[in-house]
Amino acid sequence: MTLRAVFLDVGNTLLYEIPSRFEIYARAARRRGVEVDASEMTRLMRLAHAELPREVEGSFRYSDPWFRVYVRRIFVEHLGLAPAALPGLLEELFAAFEDPQTFGLHEGARELMREARARGLRLGIVSNWSARLPRVLAGLGIDDAVDFVLCSALERIEKPEPAIFRAALEHAEVAPEEALHAGDHLRNDVQAAQELGIEGVLVDHSGRFRDDPELGCRRVHGLPELTTYILSRTGTG
Repeated sequence: MTLRAVFLDVGNTLLYEIPSRFEIYARAARRRGVEVDASEMTRLMRLAHAELPREVEGSFRYSDPWFRVYVRRIFVEHLGLAPAALPGLLEELFAAFEDPQTFGLHEGARELMREARARGLRLGIVSNWSARLPRVLAGLGIDDAVDFVLCSALERIEKPEPAIFRAALEHAEVAPEEALHAGDHLRNDVQAAQELGIEGVLVDHSGRFRDDPELGCRRVHGLPELTTYILSRTGTG
C-alpha cells in the first residue's frame, strides 16, 4: 500500500546532544565538587532510571517533578551531594535541555522533512521526551516542518506502548499499513510499531547493528538513506 505518513523518533534519530547527556550531568557534578566522569555517570543515570517507576506521586516519566526525583536519586543518594545544592543544579540541567545549542541535527534531517512534506506525506514526531520537546524543536527551527508532535511527558503515554502509535495514526488519519515509523531503538521504535502493522525502520547512525535477517526490519545507516527509502515507498524515489 502507498505510504501516506511518516513518524519519527527524536533522540539519536533526528537529534544528538552536544555533549552527551551523560557528560552534561557529569560536568554539573564536577562544578559542585563531585568528581565523576561520563562513564560512571552513565551507569548512575541508567541505574536511577531503572529504579524509578514510570509515575512518581502522579507525575509521569520525564515531567519536571519526575526529573526532580531522578536528579535527587543520582546526585544526593548516589553521589552524596548536599540537598541544598539541588535547586541550582536542577535549574542548570533544565536550562541545558531546553537550549537548542545543546542539540545538533543529524545530517539529512531537514532534507528528509522537506522531501516528505513535498510528497504530501503526513509527518509526525513520536518521542519519549520531556515537555520541553516542542520548544527544542522550535529553537532548532523545525517545529513547522511537522504536522504534529507526540511527546510522552505531555501525552502521559510512551513507547513502546501501542497507545502512542495509535494516537499518531489518528493524528495522521491513516491506516497502519499506510505509515512508517523510524527510530534508533529496536524495541521502542521498530518492534512496537510493527506490532500494530506500522512498518518499522531502524536508524543506525553509529553502525552498532548488523544487516542481519533476524533483525526483522529494514536498517538504514542515516537519514539520507532513510529519505531515499521513503521516496521509494511513495513511488517518487
